Amino acid sequence: MTNKEIVQRALSELLTTGSTEGLRPLLSDGFVHHRPDATSSTKDEWLDAVQVALTPLAGMQVEIRHLLADGDHVVLHTLRRLPDGPEIAVVDIWRVEDGLLAEAWEIIEPVAQAPANLTWWDPAPS
Repeated sequence: MTNKEIVQRALSELLTTGSTEGLRPLLSDGFVHHRPDATSSTKDEWLDAVQVALTPLAGMQVEIRHLLADGDHVVLHTLRRLPDGPEIAVVDIWRVEDGLLAEAWEIIEPVAQAPANLTWWDPAPS
């Protein structure tokens, strides 16, 4: 199985079952998940957090926009929509080691707020 296929399988397991149990065997024991706020979580911590989030995220539509692989890294760019919620853009970067997901980085941005973030480098008005 290619690294891209491993990431696709992990996403599919999560979305089709609504549970993290099918995802668990695809993660290495030393799996680490990183967030933009510099927090990290272990395999069990991340799986627990994802499982808790699955109930309010039931019915979420996920559209894969890009799935790119380079060596042991896979980048997944998706648009996600809740039935009555906002659309979000998500970029996940996965590191695959020995056929298992070993590390992940995640960035989430509400699509409606994206224009405000396009000029973050402009100085504030005086």
